[in-house]
Amino acid sequence: MSGRKIYGGKNLYGARIGFLMLDVLTPRMPGDVGNATTWPFPVLYGVVPGATPKRVIHEKGEGLLDAFLETADRLVKEGADGLTTTGGYLSIFQDDLAKHCTVPVASSSLMQIPLVQRTLQPGKRVGVITVNSDHFDEDHLRTAGAALDTPVAGTQGKRELERVLVNGELEMDVELAEQDMLDTGRELIEAHPDVGAIVFECHNFAPFSASLSQSLGIPVYSVYSFVCWFHAGVAPRDFGHPSTAPRDFRER
Repeated sequence: MSGRKIYGGKNLYGARIGFLMLDVLTPRMPGDVGNATTWPFPVLYGVVPGATPKRVIHEKGEGLLDAFLETADRLVKEGADGLTTTGGYLSIFQDDLAKHCTVPVASSSLMQIPLVQRTLQPGKRVGVITVNSDHFDEDHLRTAGAALDTPVAGTQGKRELERVLVNGELEMDVELAEQDMLDTGRELIEAHPDVGAIVFECHNFAPFSASLSQSLGIPVYSVYSFVCWFHAGVAPRDFGHPSTAPRDFRER
């Protein structure tokens, strides 16, 4: 008779990462954080009621913390062993979420900035592309652990990205959106020639990572690189070596 036991406590098993979703109906193509086919592993989603892009971006999520905490609790109960979000601006909730939740929390792709900075040559800096730099400030950088003088460029005032993602539009012209990204990247480099890598703030930007990297000739990091790293710790790859260690946080 086997001595190994398993225990319950979750509604679902096998999906280790839970996403706190903004309350929006914008299109989400493969590569977008909210398209489940983006991820090479199963994920859970939970929409945070009232967390519209405008409230999160223009109002810094004022009045939404309780809704985020309640949705986080639900995702953990359902089965998440790690939590993230679908908005880079939500770095401002990192400390509150981490303090409240019983699982690790990685709220914002901006949290990659200090690590990426360490990979660059002396004299090079990380730059950030955000959906709207007019509403991006030191609080978003500070709560992500990033340098407050990090160069930032936004897609506002262009053709497609801000219009769709901030206003919650239901149709996006992908070619125009990609052109917004390429133009913003070039503007960032022209204004700050010392930028040696880019981190996307917006968790909808990952589909444009490859084209921007190819255009500028520098690394581009997104929510995809961030959450894949996060998942690699929450659910380490099993290389097949004999082990008696539990395979799930909930086994004891």
